[in-house]
Amino acid sequence: MDSWVYHGIDIYFSMGKLSNGQEIAVKRLSRGSKQGIEEFKNEVTFATKLQHVNLVKLLGFYTEKEENMLIYEYMPNKSLDFYLFDPRRRLMLNWEKWVEIIEGIIRGLLYLQEYSRLTIVHRDLKASNILLDGNMKPKISDFGIAKSFQNNESIASTDHIVGTYGCDPPEYVKERVYSRKYDVYSSGVLLLQIISGKKNYNVYGPHQNLNLLEYVSCFFQ
Repeated sequence: MDSWVYHGIDIYFSMGKLSNGQEIAVKRLSRGSKQGIEEFKNEVTFATKLQHVNLVKLLGFYTEKEENMLIYEYMPNKSLDFYLFDPRRRLMLNWEKWVEIIEGIIRGLLYLQEYSRLTIVHRDLKASNILLDGNMKPKISDFGIAKSFQNNESIASTDHIVGTYGCDPPEYVKERVYSRKYDVYSSGVLLLQIISGKKNYNVYGPHQNLNLLEYVSCFFQ
């Protein structure tokens, strides 16, 4: 690996090159992570079946004993949150480019919902999971907690709440029920963040106890 890029609790990202010179991003699961193994299997299953210009391409994977790695195309312009929440970096993109990014995200979601072989609900659509290629084209990444729907299904339930606070639909958080509209809600949150440049934390309002959606809804009451 040429350089270390990012690490989380269970996942490590590195940058590397193949023998033909192609740059790659390697996602490595830390040893002993039970939840990560399930997400690893889930991501391999979906990524090998999904192909679209607005989805990050999985080039391969490696697994042996406790070593598990995913190999992706390298996205040189990092993730959307790198620009979105930094006032100076936001200025690097004009509104024409922001609109192109929004359109690319929507095209990726439309493929997952309508045109792919599987009907996929991503369940963790957020700025850090939107990666940008050399032309700033957005690509949806991280299908570790995604779920597929059969043609005759419209809703499903789960025993465990996953995803990111503030991006999950209310019915999912309260009743652990989700539908094909899950990503529609999350994309609305993301769109609001793109327009405002603000994160969805509880720091808004006179008492600083409202998240971004609650704060915006106050203006429409």
